[in-house]
Parts: sequence; C-alpha cells; structure tokens
Amino acid sequence: MTNGLARASVRFRPASFVGSLVALFLAAVVITACGTLLQTGVTAHAPTVRYAGSPVVVSGDPYVRITFQEAGERQSQQSPLPERARVATALAAEIAARPGVAGAVPDLSFPLLTAGGPDAPPALTGRNFSATALIAGNPPPGRAPGAGEVVLEEGAARAAGLAPGDRVSLNAPGGGGSYLVAGLLPAPADGPSAWFADPVADKLSGHPGTADAIAVTARDGVSTAALAERVRRAVDGRAEVATGDARGAVEVPALAGAEEVLTGLGGSFGGIAALTAVFVVVGTIALATGQRAREFAVLRAIGATPRQIRRTIATEALFVAPVAAALGVLPGVALARWWFGELVDRGAVPPQVSLDTGVLPMAIAVGICALAALTAGWVAARRPARLRPGQALGEAAVEPARPGAVRIVLGLGALAGGTALAVLAARLGGEDAADTALGVIMCFLLGVALLGPLLARLCASVLGLPLKAGAAGAPGSLAADNTRAQARRLASAITPIIMVTAFCGTLLLIQSSVGHASGENVRHAVVADHVLGSTGPGLPAGTAERAARTPGVAAATGVLRTGALHRSGDTLASVTVLGVSGDPRALPEVLDLGVRSGSLGALRAADTVALDAMVAEDLGVRAGDRVALWLGDGTEVRPTVVATYARGLGVGQAVMPRAALAAHVTTALDSEVLVAAAPGTDPEEAARRLGALAPGTTVTDAAGYGTQADRARELNAWANTVMAAVLGGFAAVAAANTLVMTVLDRRREIGLLRLSGTTRRQVRDMMRWEALLVAVSGLLVGAAIAWITLVPITRGITGAAPYVPPGTAALLVGGALLLTLTATGLPTLSLLRTRPIEAGNGR
Repeated sequence: MTNGLARASVRFRPASFVGSLVALFLAAVVITACGTLLQTGVTAHAPTVRYAGSPVVVSGDPYVRITFQEAGERQSQQSPLPERARVATALAAEIAARPGVAGAVPDLSFPLLTAGGPDAPPALTGRNFSATALIAGNPPPGRAPGAGEVVLEEGAARAAGLAPGDRVSLNAPGGGGSYLVAGLLPAPADGPSAWFADPVADKLSGHPGTADAIAVTARDGVSTAALAERVRRAVDGRAEVATGDARGAVEVPALAGAEEVLTGLGGSFGGIAALTAVFVVVGTIALATGQRAREFAVLRAIGATPRQIRRTIATEALFVAPVAAALGVLPGVALARWWFGELVDRGAVPPQVSLDTGVLPMAIAVGICALAALTAGWVAARRPARLRPGQALGEAAVEPARPGAVRIVLGLGALAGGTALAVLAARLGGEDAADTALGVIMCFLLGVALLGPLLARLCASVLGLPLKAGAAGAPGSLAADNTRAQARRLASAITPIIMVTAFCGTLLLIQSSVGHASGENVRHAVVADHVLGSTGPGLPAGTAERAARTPGVAAATGVLRTGALHRSGDTLASVTVLGVSGDPRALPEVLDLGVRSGSLGALRAADTVALDAMVAEDLGVRAGDRVALWLGDGTEVRPTVVATYARGLGVGQAVMPRAALAAHVTTALDSEVLVAAAPGTDPEEAARRLGALAPGTTVTDAAGYGTQADRARELNAWANTVMAAVLGGFAAVAAANTLVMTVLDRRREIGLLRLSGTTRRQVRDMMRWEALLVAVSGLLVGAAIAWITLVPITRGITGAAPYVPPGTAALLVGGALLLTLTATGLPTLSLLRTRPIEAGNGR
C-alpha cells in the first residue's frame, strides 16, 4: 500500500514535490562540483614530458613536514613550499658512480631577460648545456658553448633574426652580458630555451651549486625499480627519488600547491556546502510534509498505521531524491569545469593538470541527497505517524505551540557550543581563530534550525510591535498576528535567509577587513617617491644599484618577494617575506613599517630578521630572540629577531637581507625597487631616467606597491567571493523556494480573507509586511552570527574590528529584501487571480 500511495502522491500532486526537487537538485549541483574539485586535488598529476626518457629523477622535497603528539598518538602535518626545492649538483657525481647507472644529468632552469627592442628574442629559459641530453636522450651534434657563448633554440633565433656568429644581450638572476651565438638547437617540448656552458649556467641561475633536478638513466638490463633503489642509497635521505608519474610533479613544482588549493577548496568548502545542503533539504522536505498534515490525518483516521505513514513518506523521498540528484550531476560537473578553469587562469593550478570527472563525486552527491531526503522524511513523519486516529484531523489543523523537549535541549546545546567556540576563538590568534569559524557558524545555524519556531515567534513579537501599534494599518497588524501565530512556517522561511547572511557576510567581510587593513598599511608604510616594477618576471640584476646612482635619487632599495613557513602550535603557517638590498639604515626613507621594538638598521647579517608584531606574538618571540623559519625552498634557519613592526599585513610580514634569500627562491629577481628622490628633484625627469634603466621597467608611485600586494591577495579574495556566491545563491534559491511553497500553501487562508471582505490591495500589503518581517529577522540573526564569528578572526589577523563596506552591506540587505518581496509577491498575485469562493474551498 505504501508504495502505491507514494507513487500516487508524486503522480497526481507533483506540485507538492517541486520545492523538494529544487532543493535536492541544487544540493546535488554544489556537492558534485566540490567533490569533483576534491577528487582532482587527490589525484592531481602532471604528465611527464621533459623527463620522459629518464626513469628516475632526483629532486628536493616540495613539502615542509612536522610531527606532534595528539591523543597519545604521533601525528604529522605537511605544507607545500612557496618556492622550488632544489637539490645539490654534487649529488649527480655520487649517483653516477653507482653500479647500473648510465648517467646522472643535473637540470637547471632560470628566466632570461633580453635587452628589448625589435631584434630581441622572445622570453627564454636559460639552461645548462649538459641538459640537452634530455631533449632526445643523447647529446646533440656540435660543440658545447664556451664561457662567453650561448646556444639558442631555432624558433627564438629566427624570431629575433639571429644566426650563429651574432651577439645577443641576456640578463639572468645571477648576472648577464653579451653572448656570442655558438649554435642553434631544435625547440624542446618545454618552450624556447638558451643553453650555456654548465659553469656559466650555474652562476647565472642565481643558485650556485644546486639544480632543479637530476635525471638518471640506467644501463642495459637494469630495471627501474632496481635503479631507484640504488639511487635512494646514494642520496641517503638528502633528496627525493621519483619514478613513474611522480616525475611529472618534479617538472611542475607548483603541483604541490595546486593539490592543497584543490583539496582545501573541494574539501572544506565541500563540507560547508554539504552541511548547508542538508540543512536546506531537511527544512524544505519537512515543510512540504508538514503542509500535507491534513492528508496524513485522513489516512490515520481511516486506519493507516504509523509504520505505513512513515514508509509512505520515506518512499516518496526515495522517488524524488535520486531523480533530483541525477538531474543536478551534469550541471555540477559544468560548475566544476568553470571553477577549475578559473583556477588555472589565475595561476593557482598549473595548466598541465586536468580536471578529474570521475563517478565517485556524483555517487556521493546522489547518496547525500537521498540520505538527507530520507532523514527529513523520517523527522517530518514522526508527528503525523504518532497521532491517534481519532485526534488526527484536529491535531493536523493546529500548529504545535512549541518544538518538542528534545529539540529544545539539542538547540540550546548547539547555541552553547557556538558560544563556547566563539569565546575560545577570541583567545586565539588570527589563523587559529579562523580555523574555528566554520564550527562557530555551524553550531549557531544548527541551534537556529532546531529552535526556529521559538526564534521566529520572538522575532515576530519584537519586530511586529510597530505593526501592532498601527504603524502600517490593518494589513500590518494582520501580518504581525499571522507571523506570530504561524511561527513554524515563518521559521522555515527565515532559516535560509540566516544562512545567506551568515555565510556570505563572514566570507565577504573577512576579505574586506583584510583588504582594508592591508590597504591602510600600504598607504602609510610605502613612503617612496617612485616604485620601479617590471612587465616581465622581475627586474634585471643590479637595477637597485643603478637606480641609486641615478641623478636626483637619494636612496634606492630593491625588494625581493618570497615566502616562509613557521610552526604555530601543531600547524604550519606561512608569512610573506621581503628581501631588501642596500643599507638597511636607509630603509625608513622608502618603507615606514612602524617599528615597535629594535631597529631595522640591524638587518645586516644574513641571520637577522624583522617580524610583524602579530607574527612575533604568535611565535612568542621578541627582539633579541631567535626564531625558527623554513625559507621558500625548505631550508631551515634560525635568524635573530632584530626588530618588530606594526605594518606587516599587505606589506611584508618578515624582512630579511636580500643576500640571505636570493639562493632560496625560484627566481632571484627583484619585484620592485623603492626610490626616494633627493630634495628639489623634478619628479617627471626622475621617472624618465629611472624608466630607462632597463627594458620593460615601469615607474609608478606608492600605489604601484599596493597593486603588487593586491595580486598576492587576489586569489583569496576571488575564492571567498565565489564561495559566497555559490553558497549565497544556493541558500537564496532555497529561501525563494521555501517562501513560494509557504505562500502557495495559504490558498484557503487568502480565499477566506477575501470572502470576509479583505481587498486585493490589503492582501498584497499584508504579504509584503510578512516578507519584510522574514527578511529583517533573517538579516538580524544572520548578521549577529557573522559578527560573533568575525570579531576574533579579524582582531587576530588585522588587530581591528571587522570592516563593513557600505556597498557590501547594502548588497546583502537589498538582496534579502528583493528576494523575500519577489518570492512572496509573485505567488500572491497568482493566488489573487483565483475567485475567492474557489480559493476558500480549495486544497
């Protein structure tokens, strides 16, 4: 019987299931997209191209790893390095001496800057000549270049009109000069290149004594496994040994960071999306089931058992959920493709990685939707199933005054848990506080969902006071009475609005607060008159020195941007690091960091560092202490803290001498040169002279530094915006869906109001006031949750309260008002087209 009832309900009353189908469809779209990104992060790999002929590749470890004790067990955590981890070139000789090894070739790569002009070759990658063996597995014909010679790739040479015997000017991180073109080679698979003699390439790379990797080949009869084992014994833990698909990760060092981005985005955001989907689906199905209370009451009155009622509702859920989820799978994959493409375009994921559209995320999305539908149906079926047949019709006509005792206890417990987490976050630093944000939001949302009717009744009572007092006439008073009497219905409409406000407010305001604080720091810290930048990978070596010798320049400081890692409790945290050149005593002339203790003039030795005061506080160090850091390539150092300063966010959270960092970054080129002009210097003339120092040099004011700093935050800002849009859009559609369902369910009520003499305009005004009560209630509660979550995070990161841009606040408020008014007004107009006598007698 139950299957027949379920099929009949879906077949003859499809409108009752449209709302549930929409909610399940949207849930499947979001979960499929996030699951696809997560799966791609787990399975991410890059095809092996350059090292395809080398069965074993030796490289540096791309991760920093720490261990700690948790619950009596040894745990570990790793974090990808911000720069390429390199390997000592001397290891090649040790590996080549092992039996069974045919050759071990160090492979170097570094960017080359040309002298510019119409005859300059395109962007080139500098390499050591011995690595030409990797092109086809054997050294190419012709002699190796000498000390002042270079071998060019044929396409690049033709584009610049160069031939053997010509000269070309090239600049590299380690220096540059004019080189004789000694020969031409076919284009390698990894783009235009220029080959130098091995000692010359070693110097020009800026990383003397190290290589990107060492490619190892085997003698005849030696298997890859045997070769790899011999190589591991040779390196003895000093480097990583890769075979098979792992060689692709050596070619693309950004793969480690991309894996973290994809798994973090797909995993953490996918978890939030899944929980949000469950909230929305459960609420929507519970509402749809509650609207059919009279139908279930009739079934109980004619003898249906509680088990039959529960099975009927469960079967209906199983009919709707798989269909809705299956419809959402393909749009979810399309959303994942767009998302992934944006990450590639923004440089967060290397283009060599492909999106993994496996069936597992789709199956999980269908399973979660089906489980959520079953759970919602079971919860919603409890009340109609346990009613006595003689009381069923009477009970179905009256909404319960309050939730059950168990629900109230659980709701209060969730609110207490959210409050406890918020208090804990207030005592933690910014990074640790941010880790608790999801827990705070989810606890409060769970409490709101469980205590929704009580909260809705409270909001309706308080916010409805002006309406009851006659501020909006009879429609307003009627709206206040309706919302208070039908608190359960109001709660179903308020909860999605709260979700939109809490999630979107938190995500958007975190970014606006960080961006505002960073902008203020840059505005006050960068006091340079001119900021030199580059349209290429960086400024040529020695630009800062040449700028300092330019007439009209009082001081010039080169800035090398990189990153570092430090341990914060049981986690690894990253900081931005500035490597500054020149006399550190002149640094305040171009960069006023707001020193709190110590002196920036002490940044002379390679083992010194100045730290942002909040980072120093998190690490528990002060001026004179040593601090443990991992530099960009994973080198562990313990420099002495010589100063702490206030304006680190957006500028640089650590400052070190450039010489201490140059050998530990992928590209040792300055990103900017900060210039202080001498008194009385003509700014335009100084800018013209500085712009002529090197091809591709840009000259701006302090805003140029801020633009560069903004690029570092661009990915985070975009990710937060997309997450807010996806979650906000999902919750907004769910809110509209719920509002439409609640309005259409009031057909009899509106018909009876019309029969009693209420005009169309009064009905419309009443529904508008109810929509405003829903919107304002949801905005106030959601804003309170967002504020409680944001305060400890922003104080820990920026040292200030959250910054609320008027435009963002207006967008959230206006969006919520427009959503509720539209989702209430359109179905109301539809109901008003029905004759009152027909509506009053309708189902």
